[in-house]
Amino acid sequence: MKILVLNSGSSSLKYQVIDMETEKMLAKGYFERIGQPNSFLTHKVNGQSHKFEHPARNHEKAIEFVLSRLVNENYGVIKNLGELAGIGHRVVHGGEKFSDSVIITNEVLEEIKKCSDLAPLHNPACIRGIEACKKIVPNMKMVAVFDTAFHQTIEKEKYIYPIPYRYYEKYGIRKYGFHGTSHQYVSHRVAEIMGKDIKELKIVNCHLGQGCSVCGIKNGKSVETSMGLTPLGRNSYGK
Repeated sequence: MKILVLNSGSSSLKYQVIDMETEKMLAKGYFERIGQPNSFLTHKVNGQSHKFEHPARNHEKAIEFVLSRLVNENYGVIKNLGELAGIGHRVVHGGEKFSDSVIITNEVLEEIKKCSDLAPLHNPACIRGIEACKKIVPNMKMVAVFDTAFHQTIEKEKYIYPIPYRYYEKYGIRKYGFHGTSHQYVSHRVAEIMGKDIKELKIVNCHLGQGCSVCGIKNGKSVETSMGLTPLGRNSYGK
């Protein structure tokens, strides 16, 4: 089974094609400057990198071109789009609605749109990627994977801020946490390497990169994290 994973940014698109049976990445790429002059795609397959200067005025045109590369006889990794079992979309914010990955339906898409106020730079871009795929491959199954979902197990006493409660009720201002997909994967990998049942472990997990966060994980569930309402909203521990 092969899947296509998309990460849609405001003017960019990252992707990978993964063979789930072998867990091997077959191809990856990065489309830059979408909607701008001189947009281009860097497509990597079989250890080789190929650069294509291609005009893409929106995400739909960018995704169309990416799919054409995936089935290309020289640069592709599938014979036709029918080989794809589905498309996964990384979505930054799922609010309080989503505590796990979900099949994308019209109702799910509307809920993702409602979360755009909480992630105005990210969710609209994710939505554009989802809507573009719905047009290009309308019968393809799609799944949304949320950065915030893993942290929905944090207790209310820890995610509510010490500010007037009406701000939480009216505007949803609370700690959400991010990097959930990374923290969830790494914690399970730690348990696997240690040969332990994750439900028996307490783990402090560190995500280090362009954005950094720390997560306390108990019995496989997030119990505390350093990111708050936004990735820049951090806790002050020890105070």
